Amino acid sequence: MSIDFNGRTILVTGASGGIGAATVRRLVAAGADVIASGRSEEKLGALADETGARPLPFDLTDEQSIAGALTDLPLWGVVNCGGWGGEIATPMETDIDVFDKVISINARGSLLVTKYASRSMIAVGKGGAIVNVSSQASLVALKGHISYGSSKAALDNITRVSALELGPYGIRVNSVNATVVMTPMSAWYWGREEIEKPFLANMPLGRWATEDEIAAPIVFLLSDDASMITGVSLPIDGGYTAC
Repeated sequence: MSIDFNGRTILVTGASGGIGAATVRRLVAAGADVIASGRSEEKLGALADETGARPLPFDLTDEQSIAGALTDLPLWGVVNCGGWGGEIATPMETDIDVFDKVISINARGSLLVTKYASRSMIAVGKGGAIVNVSSQASLVALKGHISYGSSKAALDNITRVSALELGPYGIRVNSVNATVVMTPMSAWYWGREEIEKPFLANMPLGRWATEDEIAAPIVFLLSDDASMITGVSLPIDGGYTAC
């Protein structure tokens, strides 16, 4: 069965990043009316020119900014892809201000988007789906990831509770728990031989993911093909968390 989002409006946060932009492209190709949000208005503008998505920048750390953008915005679906990696630090060394910011963007920001988007989805009355972009760092302990892993573990719980609360309205909520996508931004850490080599040696598939390999399951979970799936945290990690 081909995936068809014709007539459905879907918000994608973090659309100025690689996974978010790949998700926008796939959703537009499947007929969705996509609203793209992100930190870089320049990148959003370029993505809008390329795909026809509608840019809608707002600040994930500011509830009023989110409320102003999403209140009464008729939506069928949401992809919470906006996030920030923070720092690589141990619990003994972590900068608590960085911890607070990571939580504010990755967990609190996604919850606020869910808060206001779900109100609109309930008002529209046609059900829908939300996919939160989480991480393998919420499922297993990764050295240096005290802030990021904690934020994504919180996001996974937001996913489960939201699935419970929104199910009666026909709204499904799931997360994808992604491994590393080797971008220039992540290469500074994960590209180091002493980090990359042992990590990939413990991953059954033995390679990093591509942006499209994360975007494709996101689109599946949004689609009617996943109509009986909710409250799930789906690892997209080459089998790393299964070991």
